[in-house]
Amino acid sequence: MDARTHGKLYLTSPAFQQGERIPTRYTCDGENISPPMEIRNLPKYTESLVIIVEDPDAPRGIWTHWLVWNVTPTNMVEEGAVPGVQGTNDFGKLHYGGPCPPEGTHHYFFKVYALDVMLGIKEGTGKQGLLRVMGPHVLASGELMGVYNRYNAMTA
Repeated sequence: MDARTHGKLYLTSPAFQQGERIPTRYTCDGENISPPMEIRNLPKYTESLVIIVEDPDAPRGIWTHWLVWNVTPTNMVEEGAVPGVQGTNDFGKLHYGGPCPPEGTHHYFFKVYALDVMLGIKEGTGKQGLLRVMGPHVLASGELMGVYNRYNAMTA
């Protein structure tokens, strides 16, 4: 199935709603762990999931906070879980790097993709390599957006 015509996944979190503030616990000002995520509407032939977390408001352009693939199809990714193989984020790390904007309020997009294969790429692969390999295999996708600023981090 062509990535431009794929289906829709529904991504939600019990930690925050679409467009709401991401709780400090899931940021660099808190425990810096990934929030729990619920995924609905997985296509019948889903073999694996990919999760990408990005901040398009970063000073240098889109900043990748987390890359994880070969996630076993599931309806729930637990808080702080490492559900698959991790890639190198823009912090140069192989783990979730929570929201940590240098100034102002930033938007964070948690994206999930259902694929028809398990990906044969190695741990530490960057976003461009991941996107290139997964592109033809996307069956469906969905996203959840949350916002965060550090101004009131300690009061939340």
